[in-house]
Amino acid sequence: MRRGVAVAGVVVLSVLGLTTGAQAAPAEADVLSVSGAEVVPDSYVVVLKSGKVARAVAAEHDASVLHTYTKVFNGFAATMSARQARQVAADPDVAFVQPNMVHRSSDTQTNPPSYGLDRIDQRNRPLNQAYTYNTNAANVHAYIIDTGIRTTHQDFGGRAVSGFDAVDGGAADDCNGHGTHVAGTVGGSAHGVAKGVQLVAVRVLNCEGSGTTAQVVAGIDWVTANAVEPAVANMSLGGGADTALDNAVRASIASGVSYAIAAGNGLFGLFALDACTQSPARVSTAITVSATNSSDAKPSWANRGTCVDVFAPGISITSTWATGDTATNTISGTSMAAPHVAGAAALYLATHPGDTPAQVHSAMISNATTGVVTSPGSGSPNRLLYTGAF
Repeated sequence: MRRGVAVAGVVVLSVLGLTTGAQAAPAEADVLSVSGAEVVPDSYVVVLKSGKVARAVAAEHDASVLHTYTKVFNGFAATMSARQARQVAADPDVAFVQPNMVHRSSDTQTNPPSYGLDRIDQRNRPLNQAYTYNTNAANVHAYIIDTGIRTTHQDFGGRAVSGFDAVDGGAADDCNGHGTHVAGTVGGSAHGVAKGVQLVAVRVLNCEGSGTTAQVVAGIDWVTANAVEPAVANMSLGGGADTALDNAVRASIASGVSYAIAAGNGLFGLFALDACTQSPARVSTAITVSATNSSDAKPSWANRGTCVDVFAPGISITSTWATGDTATNTISGTSMAAPHVAGAAALYLATHPGDTPAQVHSAMISNATTGVVTSPGSGSPNRLLYTGAF
């Protein structure tokens, strides 16, 4: 913020022989620390106090706006130098500034056949080679916040549409495959949990499966503004602790959208981390999902801890793929576990369309099968998704 000097003051200063040409240096304040996280150089997310106009604040600081946010919080993402960011952080109209972080989908390529649908509709083993369901959730919308969806895939039967693209601003087409795989597990007619759900592509990750805080929050903001309820959203993505992202998810849930979120695949997919250190997995009002294999065991790399709400099948899951209208792929990760829960939430909402996200959250937990997950990890609840009650 620039500060001027009154004319009368200039006269007094001149008499005293002091320099009047220089202005005081703009105030600076700390940008939120994101130690160890991958960030986009010279890119920041700014959260404003209520009632402030994002573009006006950005213009005052010569920041180049990438996205503005109006639903999940009042703010914007912008390109600016580290010094500019500190100056923006000192602006009294600003709540906080944080670096624009990188978030990624995470999965491990494998080839064995999947078993997920067969597992979630029964309490105990052995599996019966069948998936029984009471509704197809045709009255529910599912928002897939991911790499996009191949909407023409035959397994979607015309129920998948492009909603919003925060990456390129075009159609939310999938050039990676991850989002199409997730969508298939949520609502494919052959591969899906909720076989009639309306699928909406919200593209926030690029062709390599990565995206920024700015892009992911833009997608959440769009969902919050445009969701047709009853609605669920799936986020099979994440990274290190990210305050802006967490706030966006919380606000979207508060607006009436239930979120299923992947707990994460640990450090470099090698060993598990505490999900409470990851965003948006640590959001308590979301349904955070870790993964089990075909023997109901948590793999060593699947994140754990008290922020995990439920486990679901996530290893060697076969679903739709983006390379063709009949393509499939078999992959693994908590990214594959979360959409089982998103689909289950859609089944629940189909017959409880007026329920709140808190009630959906409670239903996923209270109906889960307990005590069957092997080595769930320190602090994790021993709960496996069960859809037989919906």
